[in-house]
Amino acid sequence: MDKEVLIKNIDFSVPCNLANLVDYEKGRVVSRTFAQNASVSLTLFAFYQGEGVSTHTAPGDAMVQVLDGEALVNIDGKEITVNTGEIVVMPANIPHSVTASKKFKMLLTVIKKTVQILS
Repeated sequence: MDKEVLIKNIDFSVPCNLANLVDYEKGRVVSRTFAQNASVSLTLFAFYQGEGVSTHTAPGDAMVQVLDGEALVNIDGKEITVNTGEIVVMPANIPHSVTASKKFKMLLTVIKKTVQILS
């Protein structure tokens, strides 16, 4: 019987530098998804300077952890600069956007409320 894989796109049982798992590409946003299900999403991103994700909402609280560079995060009209080593949490269902003021890499963790189905 095969074991269910919950975390993907990364080697198990070996140390690695998280920021080195995704490269910058001119004019692009590059991503690598590690986990995605009804409860959680865990994705690594590299944004080239000037690139971003336009205003949207998410069904869960979203935490941006900046691994390299600098980002401008807009949460419900409030602009926040986030630098290497810093985090910011974007609340569920609140409009937000992310733009690379300089090239930057981030780990995005989204935690969603699970819905229990009664039978």
